[in-house]
Amino acid sequence: MNLARWFRHLFATRRTLHKAFPPSTLDAIEAEIASSETRHDGEIRFAVESALEPGELRRDKSPRERAMEVFAGLGVWDTEENNGVLIYVLFVDHDVEIVADRAYNGRVTQAQWSAVCRCMERHFRDGNFEAGALAGVRAVDELIAPLYPPASAPRKRDELPNRPALL
Repeated sequence: MNLARWFRHLFATRRTLHKAFPPSTLDAIEAEIASSETRHDGEIRFAVESALEPGELRRDKSPRERAMEVFAGLGVWDTEENNGVLIYVLFVDHDVEIVADRAYNGRVTQAQWSAVCRCMERHFRDGNFEAGALAGVRAVDELIAPLYPPASAPRKRDELPNRPALL
């Protein structure tokens, strides 16, 4: 058990999360996702969680494991074309995980997703949360736009909310 991580999570507050991701930042992320989804038929979902629960810490749950749970819990896996992508931020750890649905298997490598995560984490370490989030959405857009160009017919309905989820 990592005691430093344990204490960071136990003393994390929602207030700190809301200072880093105020309504104006959430608005900017939502607008960037909406804009991105005009350039492709993929679905992007953004979620930020302040900290893990004590039981999860006791079991030493990794950010990746939690991201997989959030992916399922938010229904990102439930898009018609199986092309949902979750950008998950575990705020207190400044850790970013991307979970992509099965339509991206063999089309986008784990190294490509990881590069997006590391870019966002660099911004977050510097306290640039909005810039990091927007850079992440743009980078995901660049990866999925060639794979799911917009249909020539009017865009299908937006299957996932564009507003970031604060967990």
